Amino acid sequence: MSWNLLGHTWAENLLRTHIANNEARHAYLFTGAPGVGRRSLALAFASALNCTQPQQPGDYCENCRICRHTQRMQLPDLSVVAPESEGGSIKVAQVRELQRALSLTPYEARYRVALLLNFQLANASAQNALLKTLEEAPEKVILLLTADAADSLLPTIVSRCEVLRLRPLAVEALEDALLNRWQLAPQQARLLAHLSSGRPGMALQMAQDQHLLEKRAAWVQELLRLLPANRYERFSACEALARNRDQLRLMLQVWLSFARDLLLTASGSSEKIVNQDQLAEIERIAGGLPTRRPLEMVNTLITSLENLEANANLRLLLDNTLLKIPQIN
Repeated sequence: MSWNLLGHTWAENLLRTHIANNEARHAYLFTGAPGVGRRSLALAFASALNCTQPQQPGDYCENCRICRHTQRMQLPDLSVVAPESEGGSIKVAQVRELQRALSLTPYEARYRVALLLNFQLANASAQNALLKTLEEAPEKVILLLTADAADSLLPTIVSRCEVLRLRPLAVEALEDALLNRWQLAPQQARLLAHLSSGRPGMALQMAQDQHLLEKRAAWVQELLRLLPANRYERFSACEALARNRDQLRLMLQVWLSFARDLLLTASGSSEKIVNQDQLAEIERIAGGLPTRRPLEMVNTLITSLENLEANANLRLLLDNTLLKIPQIN
């Protein structure tokens, strides 16, 4: 039986083989962009490790108590560690509490499983604290870490994990799945497949939460308003836009996708346009536009996102971003 996941067949086959051969590693690291399916794969693996009614080794039934509670992240033998608040970090106290839980024998499952979500958000003390557990994992304990990229973690953590690097699906494959598996309308399936850049989790989140699409549309409209604006008009908009780090990150990512679309169109390629619902506006702006100008915009936004991760002052960062983005009518 398949784990009923979308994509990552190679990773599923590897993990199923580890279970079937009793060769499960003590720690795994699932990396990839948010929404690509890291948590879904980790939870499927945790279910297959502990399922009480598998049809064959490496399967899970979805119906037994352990499978149901694992998928809801409510199993007593599953410890979940994540930032306690939006924009927060994973702290050393959380890792210490996890270590205490992992020192206990499993309550009802075969293994105690620790799921550490977005571990790139763990501070240095928390990452160092986890090293001891990775080096001397208790018997019947398996740690599952997710992160955006392996290089966002300490090399000593990465070296002690089996690393599975997940990639987005082809946009066309995700569009087909949204159409046929989740029964979305053709126009919506095409838009979400492109906006998510082939990441199933992100596409489904947008399909289920209309507010996310509304915010993204508002950020695109604000960019369209600011592109032809003078310096004073741009700076006047900064105060309202630079109040929340997480929201600013999402907005800059939306702006970056639009800038890349402009660059592609200005250079004569429209095959990989992300913002399909803005295609007419993108073609209008890019018409006759030298490629160096959207390229400058792309580079500026990439630098701004990097500086944002380095905890730059939000208002100064956005001021500088809008100062450097070229004026485009």
